[in-house]
Amino acid sequence: MDIQIMTYIIVGITFALYIGIAIWSRAGSTKEFYVAGGGVSPLANGLATAADWMSAASFISMAGIISTQGYDGSVYLMGWTGGYVLLALLLAPYLRKFGKFTVPDFIGDRYYSNTARTVAIVAALFVSFTYVAGQMRGVGVVFSRFLEVDVTTGVIIGMVIVLIYAVLGGMKGITYTQVAQYCVLIFAFMVPAFFISWMLTDNFIPQIGMGGKLADDTYLLDKLNQLNQELGFASYTDGSKSKVDVFFITAALMLGTAGLPHVIVRFFTVPKVRDARKSAGYALLFIAILYTTAPAISVFARTNLIQTVEGKSYSELPQWVSNWEQTHLLAWTDKNGDGKVQYRPGPAVTGKAPKFSNEVGEQGNLIVSNPDNSNENELFVDRDIIVLANPEIANLPVWVIALVAAGGLAAALSTAAGLLLVISTSISHDLLKKQWMPDISERGELLSARFSAFIAVCVAGYFGINPPDYVAAVVALAFGLAAASFFPAIILGIFMKKMNKEGAVAGMIAGLGLMIFYILKFKFGVFDGGMSATAGLKESWWFGISPEGFGTIAMLFNLAVSLIVMRFTPETPEDVQELVEDIRIPSGAGDAQAH
Repeated sequence: MDIQIMTYIIVGITFALYIGIAIWSRAGSTKEFYVAGGGVSPLANGLATAADWMSAASFISMAGIISTQGYDGSVYLMGWTGGYVLLALLLAPYLRKFGKFTVPDFIGDRYYSNTARTVAIVAALFVSFTYVAGQMRGVGVVFSRFLEVDVTTGVIIGMVIVLIYAVLGGMKGITYTQVAQYCVLIFAFMVPAFFISWMLTDNFIPQIGMGGKLADDTYLLDKLNQLNQELGFASYTDGSKSKVDVFFITAALMLGTAGLPHVIVRFFTVPKVRDARKSAGYALLFIAILYTTAPAISVFARTNLIQTVEGKSYSELPQWVSNWEQTHLLAWTDKNGDGKVQYRPGPAVTGKAPKFSNEVGEQGNLIVSNPDNSNENELFVDRDIIVLANPEIANLPVWVIALVAAGGLAAALSTAAGLLLVISTSISHDLLKKQWMPDISERGELLSARFSAFIAVCVAGYFGINPPDYVAAVVALAFGLAAASFFPAIILGIFMKKMNKEGAVAGMIAGLGLMIFYILKFKFGVFDGGMSATAGLKESWWFGISPEGFGTIAMLFNLAVSLIVMRFTPETPEDVQELVEDIRIPSGAGDAQAH
């Protein structure tokens, strides 16, 4: 059966399942919309949290980064898993004891200030919109290849689907939809890993196969190191990033995780603190399945890619190359005119992506109008296609290829839905209910939440169509924004009872402002001539730290400003200090407080 037809069938079945669950579990009250009524079982919440956590960045892009960067890509594994542990063990029980549905709600009440609440809302919107843009981009990438539509159309289709079940079901619908999405995405991620591991190493367990031997009795990793070195790349198992940047990226991802509003709200969907801890443990187990497999997928994909394309005539390349070329996420330009693919270090094209003319080359390839002639590399491969293209590269059955497409969509849509809920909640609950319209009815608040989700998905779609970078990099920026804004305010709010509203507000504004400035300067080139100038700005990074890692610096700046301002402003009221003392004992929490 044709790949496209099989993809339509499998993706269609999964979409029907998601929408059916949303209709079955649609929210009838604000509590159901915000926290699923607080009655979700720990196992279901663990599955939903894992799906929410493993976004398009984890499923689609992370293995692509590891595949192209080798050892350097491990920062994402360390940062995201370490951050989740930090959140689950250190912060979640205390926030659950406090009993507020959202991070802005916690900050507004803890710091006894609507100004603090407003700043937190702005930060939540920045974080969530940045994060969700990466998810919509992932949706567009999947659709562009497997349904043979352009990325823009793919994003729009994804917007419609996620809007249906996010707006209709709220957190209740999203939670049970994400249980199904986890099952789809983990099955889709593991099946090709089992297949390829067996084909390459005769061991079907990918985590073991990655360190196994090939048919010629050489170790797979040794073979990959050799292939990389022969082509001029750094050894796969050696890192090229500076230790400083590795440390700061890992820290930013960890600290940002601890401040992610769409993950924190998960701990309010279960009845008790004990259940929250159980669900956190379940989620960590479910997350580990994918995260321990991703390095193996990366090694398999890198090895197969090099052996498939390097030194081959374009006309002899397998069909998957032409298929992905049509999406404009892969390109070949014959710089030396020999008709053969030269895969070497360096950019194949100028700028972040290839630009195509309407002409076709002698070999049947699409002509690239912006080749980079400063190096020998002729092949452009978007990092976001590595996992999706891997089954095709390995020549796996059609149903496996279609399954991976469904898995990529499940990963992207699950996280997008959670983020859209955070955005709608920040507007309807934290802004309208808590500040502008305290007397708004239950029905009015629910309608405003759904309308906010509609507006949010439109904005997210725009940024998904016009992303600043590949999926994982966009998501890393969201984590940096969360670290720069939320982490100090949450930590100090729980463990420092004398931290006052003036210090918290000043710190959040300072940290968020600094992070936004750094992103605009080095990721968008706003102050230096635009996106085309960003490649030349790497040498100007402050302290040698990339935008993905700068969230750690912005977080420290936030912390310093908070502590300094606190010393010169009025002390926290006594009743708030007593409240903080109570929060520090996370046992015995029941339902979340009424709102």
